[in-house]
Amino acid sequence: MIPIVCVDDSWGMAFGGRRQSRDREVSTRMLADAAGRALWCAPSSLALFGPGAEARLTAAEDFLNRAGPGEFCFVEDRPLLHWLERMEGLVLYRWNRRYPADVYLDIRPEPPGWRLVSREEFSGSSHPRITKEVYQR
Repeated sequence: MIPIVCVDDSWGMAFGGRRQSRDREVSTRMLADAAGRALWCAPSSLALFGPGAEARLTAAEDFLNRAGPGEFCFVEDRPLLHWLERMEGLVLYRWNRRYPADVYLDIRPEPPGWRLVSREEFSGSSHPRITKEVYQR
């Protein structure tokens, strides 16, 4: 499986039950990247993708357990360390700023286990500069 996570500069993912992952351009890119493959998420994440996107998403509370090889998982507020052995890669969307956070990404894609294969900057609907990083194991 390949988790997709939005993080701030302190690796924060959420604060007070509020997600940091709301950006229309990021949601559009996730759907494009997953074209032809499953994109798993929690039921609470469906609203980020807009009307009609439900047909392209698979929502389940236990989505990390159910995702198979090569399938994407959009993760907003869950730890990933438990799933590390199943992870084939990781996609990070970085906001390039710090927000208050109380939920943090619990893994770091660092050598020797991880290799950065691409980095791209683009303008989002909520941030003037978002950085997308794709890592492989």
